[in-house]
Amino acid sequence: MGRFLVAVHSIRHKLRHGVWVAGLVCVAWGAVTSAHAEDQKPANARWKAGVAKAVITPEKSVWLAGYGTRRPPDGKLHELWMKALALEDQAGKRVVLVTSDFQGVPKMMSDQVFAQIRQKFGLERDQVMITFSHNHCGPRLGDDLVDYYPVDAEQEKLVAEYTTQMVTRMTAMIGESLQRLAPAQLQQGMGRATFAVNRRNNREADVADLLAKGTPLVGPVDHAVPILTVTDTQGHLKVILFGYACHPTTLSFLTWCGDYPGFAQLELEEHHPGAVAMFVNTCGGDQNPLPRRQVELCRKYGHMLADGVEAGLKEPLTPVSVGLRTAFEYVDLPYLKVVSREELEAFRKESHEIRARWAERMLKQLDAGEKFPSSYPYPVHAWRLGNEVLMIGQGAETVVDYALRFKNEFGPGTWVLGYADDMISYIPSRRVWEEGGYEGGSNLYEYGRPALRWAGDVEDRIAASVHKLVKQISR
Repeated sequence: MGRFLVAVHSIRHKLRHGVWVAGLVCVAWGAVTSAHAEDQKPANARWKAGVAKAVITPEKSVWLAGYGTRRPPDGKLHELWMKALALEDQAGKRVVLVTSDFQGVPKMMSDQVFAQIRQKFGLERDQVMITFSHNHCGPRLGDDLVDYYPVDAEQEKLVAEYTTQMVTRMTAMIGESLQRLAPAQLQQGMGRATFAVNRRNNREADVADLLAKGTPLVGPVDHAVPILTVTDTQGHLKVILFGYACHPTTLSFLTWCGDYPGFAQLELEEHHPGAVAMFVNTCGGDQNPLPRRQVELCRKYGHMLADGVEAGLKEPLTPVSVGLRTAFEYVDLPYLKVVSREELEAFRKESHEIRARWAERMLKQLDAGEKFPSSYPYPVHAWRLGNEVLMIGQGAETVVDYALRFKNEFGPGTWVLGYADDMISYIPSRRVWEEGGYEGGSNLYEYGRPALRWAGDVEDRIAASVHKLVKQISR
């Protein structure tokens, strides 16, 4: 274990240096030939890109997601958004990346979107990633964290209606981004932001004092800010895609807001008129913005992240050569032990409200003759953009070790996106699983799973899948 932490520290050092929907906005642009097109491609090979975005702020009182309490909205600081970036290479291969201010998109919702876009647009599962920032000041969706909230029938109805609207709107938005495909240039760069704190290794109550004293914080972090830009034929900036590994949990009030990623995107779009800013949460499952709980701090972190992007944009950017290769699979992640009827009977009588609601629902499933699965289908993506960018997409709340590991193994230009396709639960690394605690311990009931804990080999299974998929898309 000690050798692992030393390795993580070394990686950190290297990285530091190195809906109701209110509206839909679509943008199209012209062409620039990639300066670094691969030798075997035609001289005029170029990307095509298209972007669309839609307001997703609910007009009805769908509760805010996260924190497991009754949270009816009392207003908004700014609109919530989902956005889609479509890319096409010289051979007509397409991908679409969706970003959003949702807390978590459940499988029951994303599966409907995947089915509709396959039927309408011919996009297969490996060609689309649906990501969510994990914002805790956004709305509930479908059966995400189904036992987490003390809801009533009226709230369930509102959430179901809103989720159906979001399926329709997301499908339409993806279609709009495809319709707007036009020649473009892609470039990549790197920035940095330092407000993410490993919450497992630093007590929240101590962080402000430690920072004031200049005492170094401890634990693995990933302060890299990967950047991908899209420009038109005149060199006008049209898309700024960027990532960061940190929970958007600065705020815990009842007001619609995109948290720090929302403020960062608004600032970038204000500084670059005509550009659409898009945020992906890389692997922030065990990372928090600390200190927190104040709007002023939320604005500050958004500004720090936007500054990190701006600094990266001022450095020489690397053109991304034309070409798309994609791969996808589900990996079966086993549970350590499926919960028994006897255990559920005991949990149902507990004073722990979330666990009692979970036990009650699980018992009803058993009474209906259902059998609990022993594993969960975990989504893994690998996208190769030209020779310069590798995007690895992973479902749910991945801890930072995954980003540090895969960036070290696959090298510069590697993006490791968590929070993709399905809000399953926390996904611990082996280190976090062995340490236990909230992200690695017996808390799967909060996510409605028929078990308390993952088996200890989930990192090995995910890593094997990632390596297999990356090999498939490599030449």
